[in-house]
Amino acid sequence: MFFNIVHHNIILTKMLNSLLWPDAHPCLCLFAALVMCILVFSICQFVKMLLFPHQESMSQIPPGSQGLPLIGETLQFMAAINCAKGFYDFVRIRRLRYGNCFKTNIFGQTHVFVSSMESAKAILNNESGKFSKRYIKSIAELVGDQSLLCASHQHHKLIRSRLINLFSTNSLSFFIQQFDQLIVESLHTWENKGTVIVLDHALKITFRAMCKILMSIEDGQELEMLQQDITHVCEAMLAFPLRFPWTRFYKGLKARKRIMSKLEMIMAERRRCSHPNNKQDFLQQLMTGNDDKACSEQVSKLTDSEIKDNILTMIIAGQDTTASAITWMVKYLGENQDVLDRLSAEQFHIAHKTSKRPFVTLEDLNEMPYASKVVKESLRLASIVPWFPRLSLDECEIEGFKIMKGWNINVDAKSIHCDPILYEKPNTFNPSRFDDESRPYSFLAFGMGGRTCLGMNMGRAMMLVFLHRLVTSYKWKVVDSDSSIEKWALFSRLRTGCPIHVTPITPD
Repeated sequence: MFFNIVHHNIILTKMLNSLLWPDAHPCLCLFAALVMCILVFSICQFVKMLLFPHQESMSQIPPGSQGLPLIGETLQFMAAINCAKGFYDFVRIRRLRYGNCFKTNIFGQTHVFVSSMESAKAILNNESGKFSKRYIKSIAELVGDQSLLCASHQHHKLIRSRLINLFSTNSLSFFIQQFDQLIVESLHTWENKGTVIVLDHALKITFRAMCKILMSIEDGQELEMLQQDITHVCEAMLAFPLRFPWTRFYKGLKARKRIMSKLEMIMAERRRCSHPNNKQDFLQQLMTGNDDKACSEQVSKLTDSEIKDNILTMIIAGQDTTASAITWMVKYLGENQDVLDRLSAEQFHIAHKTSKRPFVTLEDLNEMPYASKVVKESLRLASIVPWFPRLSLDECEIEGFKIMKGWNINVDAKSIHCDPILYEKPNTFNPSRFDDESRPYSFLAFGMGGRTCLGMNMGRAMMLVFLHRLVTSYKWKVVDSDSSIEKWALFSRLRTGCPIHVTPITPD
């Protein structure tokens, strides 16, 4: 618009010059045009302020930089991904510069970041239906557009209604027994190792657990190949979406294709099987329906594409986020002996009560109040998922700024978790801070509102079971306290993997 005004004023000025100053230099003509343009523009803005003062105050957009043409600040974002502080550092630097609400441009799209409880409530609660979920292009293509992570508002409700029964109390109780068995088997192998990398073991355990409960896959070679493909997908999630054979994104897409083919093969085989109900895993329940009512309502059934995308999503979420959280938790405990001593007292009390049973139960986990606070504090301080992305479906106002339709708006959970107004000494590991109920929308480890993580209780249970078995089996010391973040990881992973020196606890 500004250049159109300049163009028209140049023409007008030339006409005036030809009449008033026929011998004037062309540069003077251009200067006169620019002066006239600025004058007209200023008058228009002044008149607009007088006539529409309220509209002017409402039209202020968030501060920030759009970066270079077309690519915006994508290069800076990619540089943050590839540094030891992690990609969240890109957000942290701009929040310090611009405040609690700022805008940027990543991968050709405008992103707004907000970091207050009030904004989190308005966006995540989404009572007005003004926001939908949308991840950046690379993530959306890798997990699939039928995934819960990327589904539109109404589509998300449908998929969620079909998945929610998978996370019932009965399913959780059964899963806890299976997971505990895997933990016991894995920790038994630590006895003669001396030093172990927590992240490596946590990834293997959580991956085995998710594959078993989701698809009943337990074969070692099959698991290994599938885990390699899942790793490629995860590594590609923040990659620049270039489809050249040597790029992370291309390798991730190829890995996704192999995973989808694997799932298609499993589903086809089960449909040919005369006794498909022998498999009572999540996949089977999604294929057959959870009850007669669901089977009779065709509209509520998930398509094969929806099933495959969401099985992949649950593998990634169940493995990667939980393993990362477990690793941070072990690090924090190893560096805070007073917390570990109090936790150990609680866990040995539980161990004494359950000594005659091979595995812990859901009821046992419910009797671990301090351990639950340790889990919660670990999730707060680590902020495995640093922000929650949404898409603005309509023009709206957030924190006094105008948000345009089609903009991406991200709730900065990590900033909220580290807000000194909400949490005293926020960088200190202190589970007792949760002795009192936390304020609504001040703890966002699993999101909030209609898109709260479906696997929230399962994730907590996995962390509690791991914690119980580790604390009652070993004493440990953190070998490397470096807090650097692993490069290219979507979720905040420790670069070192948290190496610890373990010593078995001998029974009295």
